Amino acid sequence: MSKEISTLAGPSRDEAPQMFNRIAGRYDFLNRFLSGGQDILWRKRVRRHLPKKNNLKVLDLATGTGDLLLELIKDPRVDSVFGIDPSKEMLEIGKAKVANHAKKDCLYLELGDAGNLEAHHGEDFDISTVAFGIRNFPNPKKGLEEMAACMKPGGKIIILEFSEPEGKLFGPVYRLYRGSILPFIGGLISGDKAAYTYLDETISTFPCGENFLNLMRSAGLENAKHDAFVLGAVSIYTAEKAA
Repeated sequence: MSKEISTLAGPSRDEAPQMFNRIAGRYDFLNRFLSGGQDILWRKRVRRHLPKKNNLKVLDLATGTGDLLLELIKDPRVDSVFGIDPSKEMLEIGKAKVANHAKKDCLYLELGDAGNLEAHHGEDFDISTVAFGIRNFPNPKKGLEEMAACMKPGGKIIILEFSEPEGKLFGPVYRLYRGSILPFIGGLISGDKAAYTYLDETISTFPCGENFLNLMRSAGLENAKHDAFVLGAVSIYTAEKAA
């Protein structure tokens, strides 16, 4: 377990792949329902952070059912996206989406662990992304180092993740929703309340804001930046591999 993140009362981060296997069939629906469809817009926002150059080769970790992978391939600057996830059931849903996509020959999905990407070291990816997944990494610093090892010098890491809003009004309301209402609704629909209790726990125990920027710097990355929105409840972090 990483020293940078706290342990959980519920399922551990090491157990996350099995948990996602259980809820895979309802995962996309619940994402849309619980976010009011805003998660689609949040993934679109990632595209604003792509470098202004063409023929980009992207590595997408914790790709899940492939939502970010499919969003990124819409951008004319992106040539290909290679998605990796440790959950077999989530990937099966992603593969079904890719099979019907006009650019299916530019999309790749593979079962794998973000903490061990040795098979892809030196593949010269231009971009490495994670959407709502790095808080699930047992060792996020190791994950960042592995991402960097797969990229060419000057390559960019873009991470979309939940964070803790600090507002005196919105913060407590959001934490009440996330800690009580969301697990109730998520558990009712998915049949797995523990999975949505886990969501709350992983957000509350994960370093966000400046703490995560410091983690990126400690992994050897440069130009670490933070773009917070939804009143601080969602963040995009970017950093670069040394040129």
